[in-house]
Amino acid sequence: MAELAPHSPWRRFWEKGGWWRSLLVVVAYYVIYQGVPLLFAPLFPHTTDPAAVVWLYTVIPIAFGGLVLIAFAWSVGWLRALFGPQPIRGHGWMWIAVAIVVLFNVLHFATVDYAKAGAGVVIAWLVAGLCIGFAEETLTRGFVVALLRRRGYHEVAVASISAALFAALHSGNLLTGQALVPTLIQLVYTFSFGVLMYLALRLTGNLVWPVLLHATTDPSIFLFTSYPTQGGVASVAGLGNVVVTIAGVVLLIFIRGRIARPAAAGFAEEDRPLA
Repeated sequence: MAELAPHSPWRRFWEKGGWWRSLLVVVAYYVIYQGVPLLFAPLFPHTTDPAAVVWLYTVIPIAFGGLVLIAFAWSVGWLRALFGPQPIRGHGWMWIAVAIVVLFNVLHFATVDYAKAGAGVVIAWLVAGLCIGFAEETLTRGFVVALLRRRGYHEVAVASISAALFAALHSGNLLTGQALVPTLIQLVYTFSFGVLMYLALRLTGNLVWPVLLHATTDPSIFLFTSYPTQGGVASVAGLGNVVVTIAGVVLLIFIRGRIARPAAAGFAEEDRPLA
């Protein structure tokens, strides 16, 4: 068998994995996400249009961040590893995580006052959802999970650390004027949601499904929160964040498994670490 060509120092650095490399990727993404609106804001001076605000401060920076993540994955040779079949699969009980997310996303969408929201806002949020789902899942359930598995961490640690870094992304809302207590509540919710997305990854064996679940979550929540209808269904839909928070914490307890060898972490032969 022919000897593999030596990997670059750049690739060797990331192939070692570990929690602090995961943190480094998340911090770099966050800096890019926060910096992009500063470049495009002069094109939309003092806009108060709700749809334009979504495009400017959500769609554009996150879409750009997603492109950067794709370029990063290509540079280290991990595209197949991130978006191909996962090396460790789930169990039937993990359907609970998927069912909870799908149920409340459907309820949220079903109880939005679309006439009040307007087509422009709805379309902007649907596009934003796709961008958010792709970028944040590629980052946290893609890169972070892969880096942690590279180091041979137990899967409960993989789930916890990836969810914690996902939650940490949302702590920056403090910088935009959000109060401390709502931010802390949001961090707990996003940690639990991150656990559910990890379980969706394990269950389906492919990153595409957590991306799609996440892509329907953010627009359903934001549209429901901003333009709710009244009635019993809306009241049930309003319980979504509480149910997700409890479910994520409880289901985390039941996570088992470990990838014994870093080289078995789902990377193609040519992408494995050098001996």
